[in-house]
Amino acid sequence: MKILMVCLGNICRSPLAEGLMIEKLNKYAIYFQVDSAGTGGWHIGSAPDKRSIKIAAENGLDISKQTCRVIVDEDYQEFDYLFAMDISIYQTLRERSPNPEHLEKIKLICDINEAYDGTEMENMDVPDPYTGDLNDFRIIYRMLNNLCEKWAAKLVSKKR
Repeated sequence: MKILMVCLGNICRSPLAEGLMIEKLNKYAIYFQVDSAGTGGWHIGSAPDKRSIKIAAENGLDISKQTCRVIVDEDYQEFDYLFAMDISIYQTLRERSPNPEHLEKIKLICDINEAYDGTEMENMDVPDPYTGDLNDFRIIYRMLNNLCEKWAAKLVSKKR
């Protein structure tokens, strides 16, 4: 199974989500491939934001070797799931889909019941922390940690 985490610039949220999903899925004996991309190409070839790298490292994850990239048409074919970090990204992914058959692969990452701190988060966003401070990145990390845990369990149960 192949999973693509998608945010705007592929420097804050989706690199964290990629690292977290890999960590969550590593505890299962099922093969998964996880990657991340952005809908905008401003940071192609760069490492993730230093704040994302710092927050990941504080929690035992190394995302420093990830390389930012932009989503391409082939991703819709290659990946089984494309997880959008917010409703705007979700809508962009749907609009750019080269084939209507791929629309069912696109998921809003918060569209899972009781995903974060026990409250319903369906149709909510993972806020972009780019203009915020380190504490904003910590909040996003905790949010994504919980979401990835729940999605990993759900994806593994579907695959078995």
